[in-house]
Amino acid sequence: MARDLIFEIGTEEIPARFMNPALEQMAAVASQLLQEYRLPCQKVATYGTPRRLALYLTALAENQEELVQEIKGPPVKAAFTADGQPTKAALGFARSMGVAVEELVTREYNGGQYVFAIKREQGRPAVTVLPELLLAVVNALSFPKPMRWGSLEIRFARPIRWLLALFGSEVIPVELAGLTASNQTYGHRFLAPGPHQVPTASAYFQVLEENYVLVDQHRRRQLIWEQITGLASREGGRVEKDPELLEEITYLLEYPTALAGHFDPEYLKLPQEVVITPMRDHQRYFPVWNAQGELLPRFITVHNGTADHLENISRGNERVLAARLADAAFFYQEDRQTPLAAKVPKLEEIVFQESLGTMLAKTRRLQRLAVNLVNTLDLPAELVPLVERTAELAKADLVTAMVYEFPELQGIMGSYYAAHDGERAEVCQGIRQHYWPRFAGDRLPDSLTGMVVGLADRLDTLVGCFGAGLIPTGSQDPYALRRQATGVVTIAVEFNLKFSLTASIAAAYEGYTAGGIQLARPLDVVQEQLVQFCRQRLEHLLEEKGYRYDVIQACLAAGSDDLAAAYHRTRDLSAFREEEGFAALQTAFTRAFNLARQAREKYHLRPEALQEKAEAELYRALMETRHQAEPRLRAGDYLAALKAMAALRGPIDAFFDNVLVMAPDMEVRNNRLALLQAIVNLVFQIADFSRLVP
Repeated sequence: MARDLIFEIGTEEIPARFMNPALEQMAAVASQLLQEYRLPCQKVATYGTPRRLALYLTALAENQEELVQEIKGPPVKAAFTADGQPTKAALGFARSMGVAVEELVTREYNGGQYVFAIKREQGRPAVTVLPELLLAVVNALSFPKPMRWGSLEIRFARPIRWLLALFGSEVIPVELAGLTASNQTYGHRFLAPGPHQVPTASAYFQVLEENYVLVDQHRRRQLIWEQITGLASREGGRVEKDPELLEEITYLLEYPTALAGHFDPEYLKLPQEVVITPMRDHQRYFPVWNAQGELLPRFITVHNGTADHLENISRGNERVLAARLADAAFFYQEDRQTPLAAKVPKLEEIVFQESLGTMLAKTRRLQRLAVNLVNTLDLPAELVPLVERTAELAKADLVTAMVYEFPELQGIMGSYYAAHDGERAEVCQGIRQHYWPRFAGDRLPDSLTGMVVGLADRLDTLVGCFGAGLIPTGSQDPYALRRQATGVVTIAVEFNLKFSLTASIAAAYEGYTAGGIQLARPLDVVQEQLVQFCRQRLEHLLEEKGYRYDVIQACLAAGSDDLAAAYHRTRDLSAFREEEGFAALQTAFTRAFNLARQAREKYHLRPEALQEKAEAELYRALMETRHQAEPRLRAGDYLAALKAMAALRGPIDAFFDNVLVMAPDMEVRNNRLALLQAIVNLVFQIADFSRLVP
C-alpha cells in the first residue's frame, strides 16, 4: 500500500528571491534521501508561498524496501576443504556476518571464485523513518542570508512558526525549532488566519484554497499573468513579458487579485525609464503600453487578497505612485540645472573602495585606460577624444539626486543629462552603454565608446580588487567580480577584440600606480590570478554554447591570453572534428607529441643536419604547412589552418617508419626531436591535441 505525504514548514514571510532556489533544493534533497532511506514514491513535488515551504510526496510506500547485501568473503579454496568441509576461514567469516556457514554462497569475482554472505535487512514502517527523514530535509536547506531567532541554534530563511506533517491521515511527529508537527495549517494572514485542520494529505490544497491560499506557485503564476494581461486589454493597452517581475510577485502573494491604476499624463514627458523604474522596481507594477509601443498613464498591480474594495486599494496605489513620480520629476529638473561635466569634481566625495580611492580617481584611470585600449585595439584615432570624454562623464550621474534615489538609473540618467548639455551622440550612448552587459545574457553595447569604456571600467575594477586581495571565495563575491570578468570575456568574444589580457592588466595596474595608489599585490601575481579567473569565465561560456569539454581544455591549454582567439580556436576545432582530416591530424600530432615530450629541453633545429630522406621530406612538408597555415592563423581562420596541418600525416608516418628518432648519436637524436618539437609547436598554436578524447 501507499499513501500521500504532505510536509509543510510555516514561517514568517520569506524573501521572494529565496523561494525558487529553496523549492528546487528541497525537491532534490528529498529525492536523494528517499533513495537512501529506501522509500519509493511516485512523485516528489514542492510548493511555496511567502509563509510556507511544502513537500508533497505522491504514493509513498508504507514500508522501506528490503535491504539485500552481498558481502565478499575468502576465496572458495580457502573457505572449504577438498571434500567440501568449511575451514576456519569460512566459519569465522560466517560468524562475523551473523549467518550460518550453510548459507554462504559462491560467486565469481575478478576471475576467481569467492564465498559471499547474503544479509537481509527488513524494511521498517515509513511512519518510524519519516520523522528522521523530514528533519534531514530541513537541515539540508541553505539560504543566502539565514537567520536565528530566540535562543534557538537552528538557522533558517525566516523564523519557523508551525509544522504540518501528514502521511495519509496520520500525523508524523517531526520535532524542529521547539515545535512538533501536527495536522493544522494556517491560511491567509488577514482573511482566514486559522489554525485550520487538514484531515488528510490529499485535502491539503483544498483546505488552504478555502482559506485564501493558493499554495501551488505554478498555478498562482499563471493566474497572475492571465489577470494582468486581461486587465491591461480592458484598459486599452498591453503589458510586456517580464519573467523576473512576475516571479517576484508570485512569491510575494498567497491569493492574488490584479487591479488597475492611473497616473497624471504630465509625467509621460519625463524619460520613460524615470517613469517605469518607480513603477516596476519600487512598487512592482506592470507598465501599460499601447499598440504603437507608447507608454500609457496606467499601471497594473496585484494585491494579496480578494476582489473586495479594489477601488480603495487602487486609489491607495495611485497616491503612492504619484508621490514617487513627483519626486522623480523634481529630481530631473534639479539635476539639469548644472551641466553633467560640472558634477565630475563631486565624485571625490564618493569612495570607490576603501583601499582603491574615490570615484574621481577611478574616472581619471578610466580616461587613461580607455585611450590605451583604443590604441591597443587599433581603433580609429578620431575615437580617442570621444572615449576620453565618455570616460570622464561615465560616473558623473552617481552624484545626481535622481540616481541617489533610484540607483537602477545610473548610466541611463547620465546619457539623458549629457544629451541635454549638448554632448556628442557617441558620448551619450557610451555613458549609457558602458554598463552593458549588466549580467549574463544581457545586451551588448552597440557603440564603440560604450564598448571601450565598459571594458576599461571592468578591467580597472578587477585589477584593483585583485591587487587589494579582494578575490571571490566560494559563494562570496561582494564586488560582483565574476560578473565583471564575464563582461570582459563576453565583450572580447562577441566583438572579436584582439588584445593581450596580460598587457591590458598591466596597463590598468599602471593606472593605479600613476594615481598614487599602491596595490598590496605585485603585478605578476595579479596577472597570473586574473588571467586564470577570466579563463574560468571563458570556459563556462564555451560550455554554455555546447562545446565538448575536451575540445575546450585542448584549446585553452594552448593559451587564453587572447580571449577572442581562444574562443574562435575552440569553435573551429569543434567544427574540424567533424571533418575527415581530423583523425589524420590527431594521429600525426599524437605520434610527434609522444616522442617530443621525452626531450628534456627545447632543441634547435638544424635543417642541414637532417640525414635521412624521410626526415628531410618531413622538414619540407613542415615548411610548406607553415607557409600555408601561419597567414591563416594570423587572420584567425583556424579551420583553414587545421586543414593545412592535416597534410602532415603522410610525411610523419613515413618519418616514423624509416627513421630512428632516438638515434645513438646525441646530435642526430636532438635534431630529430627538434623537428618533432617544431611540428608540435605549430599545432599547439591552436590546441593541445593530446588532451582530446579519441
